[in-house]
Amino acid sequence: MTGTGWVALVGGGPGSDGLITARGAQLLEMADVVVVDRLAPRGLTRDLGPDVEVIDVGKEVGAHAIPQARINEILIDKARQGRGVVRLKGGDPYVLGRGMEEHQACHRAGIPVEVVSGVTSAIAVPAAAGIPLTHRGAARGFTVLTGHDTVTDVPTGTDHTLVLLMGVARLDRTMQALTEAGREPDCPVAIVERGLLPGQRTTVGSVADIARRAATARVSAPAVIVVGDVVRLCPAWSDAYGGAQPAEGRMTAVASPA
Repeated sequence: MTGTGWVALVGGGPGSDGLITARGAQLLEMADVVVVDRLAPRGLTRDLGPDVEVIDVGKEVGAHAIPQARINEILIDKARQGRGVVRLKGGDPYVLGRGMEEHQACHRAGIPVEVVSGVTSAIAVPAAAGIPLTHRGAARGFTVLTGHDTVTDVPTGTDHTLVLLMGVARLDRTMQALTEAGREPDCPVAIVERGLLPGQRTTVGSVADIARRAATARVSAPAVIVVGDVVRLCPAWSDAYGGAQPAEGRMTAVASPA
């Protein structure tokens, strides 16, 4: 990337430092400024040179410390100073993030901008827990939503996998909405906390009771929620139910290897 200043929107992957792409790592080495998200792989910033400016714009749940408009301004201002700016984001910049808004802001300002795709947590975190989003005989498609989105238009069959990001706070309401939309109450559900990080944990149950099980296990964000028959394929399900339907009152919270 050439010019007096530039911006790169880099997807850092779902949490583990080693899941950034080769191009993303290369741009970090070239950067003068790194603007980092709360869910980005923070370990990558510890290896930066002493002259690299690191700006933390992490957004806690329910408290946006720095508005998106201000983040856009930071990217543009630093690039206009002739500096190379990496916007280090968790997952992929264009999957349920604000990457396109940042790209558009830089483009309007005449700033060269590159987008480097990352491994999205919507796929990688379930995989880390042993859950494929599609599998022959279990599911042929999947939908990814945030916990704030409506679920009424999603196919209701257990053979269609639903992945929810940022959905822990609204879990009970979402499960109720799924039931009202036609999803079977005994449809399997898994919640994977801290995917691909130390302390990864999977809690399993059904649409009917996962909210209660999550409350008992004190499930917290960040977490990825998976709804559908593919959940039966994960080790946590086998450990809890031996491949059967959930039994009322049973719950599992399984830590996977770090």
